[in-house]
Amino acid sequence: MGTYDFDGFFSAYDKVVAKWPAGREAVEVPTPYGTTYVHVCGPADGPALVLLPGGGGATSASWYAQVSELARTHRVYAVDLVGRPGRSARAGDRPLRAVADLTAWLDALLDGLGVEAADVGGHSYGAWIALHHALGSPARVRRLFLLDPTGCFAGFAAAYLLRAAPMLLRPSARRVRAFLEWETAGAVLDPDWLRLQEAAAGFPSAKPVTGPRPAPGALGGLDVPVLLLVAANSRTHDPSAVAARAARLLPRAQVEVLADVSHHALPQSAPAGLAGRLSGFLAS
Repeated sequence: MGTYDFDGFFSAYDKVVAKWPAGREAVEVPTPYGTTYVHVCGPADGPALVLLPGGGGATSASWYAQVSELARTHRVYAVDLVGRPGRSARAGDRPLRAVADLTAWLDALLDGLGVEAADVGGHSYGAWIALHHALGSPARVRRLFLLDPTGCFAGFAAAYLLRAAPMLLRPSARRVRAFLEWETAGAVLDPDWLRLQEAAAGFPSAKPVTGPRPAPGALGGLDVPVLLLVAANSRTHDPSAVAARAARLLPRAQVEVLADVSHHALPQSAPAGLAGRLSGFLAS
């Protein structure tokens, strides 16, 4: 096996980050689980908004299409997950092993940023983390938005797992591209973002924390406003099942279906108006 091309990955990463608005800065926040790399923009006195990327090769850079609108009113903190592709660095002696560790990591991150409570948004696996953080540390989450969350309200579709298996078992740029083209049904994807996804294949990563879906009783007790946006063309799971179960279990949820978009086209290739919809919810 050859040596991983870190230079190629970070070159692709920086090219996507260059799409962010002027005024972006980056900070590194130490936590017990490692140093977390965070892109920051927006008014310094604005309410805090933490953005979490999906799993696989996703990074904080992928929020570029929404951040200009969100940063008009909020101090945006877009996070690279510790132990996953990106510029965060895990601690060798304290890995993230369980959901409680993810909650403790995000609490430590907020402490390091000087943030008492924040609005939190996530896509896919990032939405799963965000939801568990709201359940485990409710005093620190004001509002929550979830973009086509996985593992929260429905399981993965069997066809999706079968298609993903070759890419996960033996990752390569070719397999990543083929998988994304299948899931997005050939939609036009930003070539710079696609190159970053390809470059993330084989990135030395820790095993992601996984677990069961949140219990219905826990979801029923979640007392924060939630906006759940389901990708109508998602091949990751059954979109209608996700929407129906979330609407039934979350007492303060607005559940909407995003037409003409698939799971992996989010958030970077989102439908027109998504950023405005998120901003409207966060301002409500």
